[in-house]
Amino acid sequence: MKKITLILAFIGMITLQGCSTSNDDNVDNDTISEVFELKNINFGFDGGNSYSIYQTLNPQIYPSDVILIYRLSGTIDSSTPIWQLIPRTLYLNEGELDYDFDFSQEDFTIYAGGTYDLTLTPNYINNQTFRIVIIPGYLSNKMKSSLDLSDYNAVVNAFHIDQSNIKVLNK
Repeated sequence: MKKITLILAFIGMITLQGCSTSNDDNVDNDTISEVFELKNINFGFDGGNSYSIYQTLNPQIYPSDVILIYRLSGTIDSSTPIWQLIPRTLYLNEGELDYDFDFSQEDFTIYAGGTYDLTLTPNYINNQTFRIVIIPGYLSNKMKSSLDLSDYNAVVNAFHIDQSNIKVLNK
């Protein structure tokens, strides 16, 4: 009888170890992709033909996270935006215009530079809108060669991003 009681107690302990009292409302921030937006923002002049937009990240991202930045280049209609992945080079009549960016855990900077005086084309440095997609390092292994990163909608779908929760950073 003692052996049966001991076996039942052992099975009970194993069964109870599988239970959890944690609340499912906890948010697992290190595995959730997010999108932020900079809306109608102007580049600041850095000298020469270089312009930039600087933004801090609050909260900071993890060292393994990846950032993708898309520029609103136009619309098909009022509900269908056209997003271009940067870095990007535009070939204009005035010369070449380059958009690029860099990022750290704490901030990111978007750059605009060119082979001409960018003030000649203010529509490319003023009132610009960008989407910043943060992909957690845990999920960045999904960024296989089969995923077209230049397709904003494909990225949003691949990482299950809820576009109704896009936060505007420069309100």
